[in-house]
This record gives sequence, structure tokens and C-alpha cells, in this order.
Amino acid sequence: MTRYLVATSSVHVTAAAADYLQGRLDPDDDVTVVAVREPDALNRDAGDAANVARSRLAAAAPEVDVRDGDPTEEVLAAVEESDPDEVVVGANRGTEDAEGVGSTAQALLADLDRPVVVVPVPDL
Repeated sequence: MTRYLVATSSVHVTAAAADYLQGRLDPDDDVTVVAVREPDALNRDAGDAANVARSRLAAAAPEVDVRDGDPTEEVLAAVEESDPDEVVVGANRGTEDAEGVGSTAQALLADLDRPVVVVPVPDL
């Protein structure tokens, strides 16, 4: 059994993470989706991201946790709480103004002691 944690704040990141996971999930794997509402983002983004996770990863019956705050701090706290084997994060927040590898992905890569998979987010 593998425990995955998907860190997201947008439907685009969630869809990219679901695409990555769909061919990898075994029936006994656990998926936790942490959707973080950022202070400067639309209120519905994290909620919509959670809905996409429930739909696209329905076979895995993901546990969804919607949080408010700084994405890096919230994801690091979620990793500590759930102790996943692998963390899946988008290269950036998945919005029109985002490009490159964002600060949350960079922090997770630098701080975590487990595999962090950075999935590409499609151009918007």
C-alpha cells in the first residue's frame, strides 16, 4: 500500500495530479488531497479543486482536506499529520499568471524526506 498526498489549489493542478496517479494507483492505495485556499485566490478555487479530486480519483475514494492559509505551511503540516509515502504537487499554482516552478514546489523539494513528484500544469 502506498499513501499519496496531493497538494493543490486549483482544478488544473488537481487534474494534472490525477492524470499522473491514474495509472499508478493500486486498489489498496490511500490518497489524501490537500486543497489550500490562498489569501489572494478566488474563494472557490480550492473547493473546485477538491471536487475535481473526488471526481477524477473516485476509484481511490480520496480523503479531501480543504485548508486556508499559506500553501507551503499548510502542505508541510499535512505531510507531518498524514505521513504519506509520496507527495504530488503541481509545478505552480495552475493559474494564468503562474509560470515556472513555484515557491511551494521548491520548498517541498528542499524540505521533505520523501519523494516529491512535480507534475507539469498545462498552459492556460
